[in-house]
Amino acid sequence: MLTALHIQNFILIDQLALEVGRGMTALTGETGAGKSILLDALGLAIGGRMERGQIREGAEQGAVSATFEPGADHPVWKALAENGLEAPEGQVILRRVQSRDGRSRAFVNDQPVSVGLLKEIGETLVEIHGQHDGRGFLSASTHRELLDEFGGLAASRAEVASAWRAWRDAAEALAEKKAGRAKALAEADYLRHVVDELSKLDPKADEESSLAARRAELQAAERVTEDLAAAAALLSDDGIEGKLSVAARRLAKAAAHFPVGDNLLSKALDRIENALAEAMEARAAVEEAAEKLGADPLALETTEERLFALRAAARKHGCSVDALAEVLSRASAALADLNAGEAGFSALEDEAARAEAAYRHSAKALSVARRNAAAGLDAAVAKELAPLKLARAAFLTDIRTDEHRPMAEGFDAVEFLVKTNPGAPAGPLKSIASGGELSRFVLAMKAALAARESRTVIIFDEVDSGVGGAVADAVGARLARRARAAQVLVVTHSPQVAARAAHHWRIEKSQRRTRTRTHVEPLKAAGRVAEIARMLSGAEVTSQARDAAVMLLAARPSSEPKRRKRA
Repeated sequence: MLTALHIQNFILIDQLALEVGRGMTALTGETGAGKSILLDALGLAIGGRMERGQIREGAEQGAVSATFEPGADHPVWKALAENGLEAPEGQVILRRVQSRDGRSRAFVNDQPVSVGLLKEIGETLVEIHGQHDGRGFLSASTHRELLDEFGGLAASRAEVASAWRAWRDAAEALAEKKAGRAKALAEADYLRHVVDELSKLDPKADEESSLAARRAELQAAERVTEDLAAAAALLSDDGIEGKLSVAARRLAKAAAHFPVGDNLLSKALDRIENALAEAMEARAAVEEAAEKLGADPLALETTEERLFALRAAARKHGCSVDALAEVLSRASAALADLNAGEAGFSALEDEAARAEAAYRHSAKALSVARRNAAAGLDAAVAKELAPLKLARAAFLTDIRTDEHRPMAEGFDAVEFLVKTNPGAPAGPLKSIASGGELSRFVLAMKAALAARESRTVIIFDEVDSGVGGAVADAVGARLARRARAAQVLVVTHSPQVAARAAHHWRIEKSQRRTRTRTHVEPLKAAGRVAEIARMLSGAEVTSQARDAAVMLLAARPSSEPKRRKRA
C-alpha cells in the first residue's frame, strides 16, 4: 500500500506531507481546487513526465516522494533485486526531484536511478485511470491490446510479432532474390557474350595508359629510324663514301705521273683517304645506332591493335578502358550467381516457408488464447455490471479471425460490444451506451482489468462522471469492494462515492494577495459530514443536507481490509 506522500514546490503546493490509509480514500473539493494536482504529483514520483511550469513559482526545484509497503509476493521486490536496489524494512520509497533548469533526478530508496527505471518500478506499484482514459475504451484500435493485457498474453503477442518480423524478412529476401533471378535470366545471353568477349580481351587495370605510352615510344623510334637510314644512305657507297673513293682513285692515278718524292698531290690524297676513313667510321656508327634504336613495326602494330580494341570495347559498354575489368567481374559474378542460384533460391524458399509456418503456428495459438481470455473478460465485466445497476446489460468481446490477413499482432481484430437491454442487438460502446451507462461500462471494464493486475495502488480520477443517486452509490460500493484487494484513491464529485471511502481528503485553494495555494485536509467525522453535505447541497449547506450526509456515512460498511505485511 501507499503509506505516505510528500510534495514540495509542486504547482500550487508549497509543502505537503500526507499519511495514506488502507482501503479507499476519497479526494473531494470545489471544481478547480486542485484535486488532480495530488495525482499529478504521484504520477511524477512513479516516473511520469514533468514540465518546468509545474515547479511552484519562485522555487528553483520541486520534489515528490511516495512511500509504499507492498506485500511479500509483490513483483516489485524482484524488480528491485534485478537492478541491485536495496529495500530496507520492507519499504519502497520513490523520489523525484526536478530543477527549473530542466535537470531531473530520480531515486529508489535514496539510491539514484534513471527516470526510466523509476517508471518501470513505479508502474508495478501504481495504476492511474485518468478522467479521460475511458476514451480509449471507445476505440476498437485499443481493444486487442486491452484483451491481451487482461489475458496476460504479452509474451505470446511478442512471440507472434517476432515471428512476423522473421517471416517478413525472409519473404523480402526471397522477393529480392526472385527479382534478381528474373533479371539475370533475361540477360543471360548478354552476360555470356560480355564474359566471352571481355575474357578474350582480358583487360587489365591501368592498361590504357601503359599502352598509350608504349605506342608513343614506338612511334618516336620509328621516326628516328627513318632519319638514321637516310643518314646511312648519304654516307654509303652511293653517297659521300663512294664519291671520296672515286676521288682517291683518280688522285692516285694522277700522282703516278709525277716523279717519285714529288709531294704535289700527296697531301690532297692523304686528306681524301683520311676523309674516306672517317666517312666509313661514321657510316658504321650510324648503322650501329640504327640497329640499336630501330623500331619493330610488328610491335607498334600489335600495340595499336590492342589499344584500339580496348577503346572500342569501352565505348561499347559505356565505360572507361580502366573499368572494363570491373565490367567483366560483375558480368562473371552475375552469370555465376545465375548458374549457382537455384540452390540458394531453393534455400530462401525453404526459409520463408518455415518462417511463415512458425508465424502461423504462433498466431493460431494466440487466437485460441485470446478467445479463452475473452470468455474470462466477458464474465469479469458481467460481474461488475450488476453492482453498477446494469444487471440487464451485457458485454461481449467480438473476435474476428482472418488467417488471410496476417498482421504483426496476429490474425485477430478485436472489438468490445455492449447491449443495454435484453433482446437488443449488440453494438459498439460509443454507439449503444448513454452518457451515464458509458461511465459505468468503462468503470466495469477498468475494474475487470485492474483485478488481474498486481498493483498496490489503483487511482481513479472522476470515473463517476455523469452518474448520480443510486447509480453513484453503486459505483462507490464497487470502488470500496475493489479497495479490499488493493488500495484505491478516487477523485470524485459524487457524495455517494465519497461516503463509501474509508478515508476522506478535502482539497481547497486559497488566495492571499498575489499568492494562490492548494491545501489538503484529511477529514475526521464532523469534517466529512460537512464536506458531503456541501457536495449534496452546493454553496449553502442546509440541515437536510447534513442529515443526508450523516445517513450516507452511516450506510458505509465499517470493515476495512486487513493490512498485509511483508514476510
